[in-house]
Amino acid sequence: MINVWASWCGPCKQEMASLERLAWQERYFAIIGISTDDYADKAQGLLKNTNATISHFIDHDLQMENMLGASHLPLTVLIDANGRVLQKIYGARQWDGADSLRLIDETFRKGLHPR
Repeated sequence: MINVWASWCGPCKQEMASLERLAWQERYFAIIGISTDDYADKAQGLLKNTNATISHFIDHDLQMENMLGASHLPLTVLIDANGRVLQKIYGARQWDGADSLRLIDETFRKGLHPR
């Protein structure tokens, strides 16, 4: 699961705590954050202030943003073990909520058995 965000993005900041709680659960996937901030110190400051434990990277040249098609933030991309994009979800969610957990499980289950 890749979450594309920026420190200036209000909805991105709103969903960060739920991504952290999701990461603490014993799940079958990893969560990686990708910041599109122009200034790495802004992103690093937000991560420090929120005590983030998820692995985060700064997309200095916006390569990941462009590759993933992050036209709106936040963007969360569900990717299978082979690197195949299964689903893109634009907008903030409560990622540890029942609806999101169901979406994640259904998406990965379908990814295992594509039609």
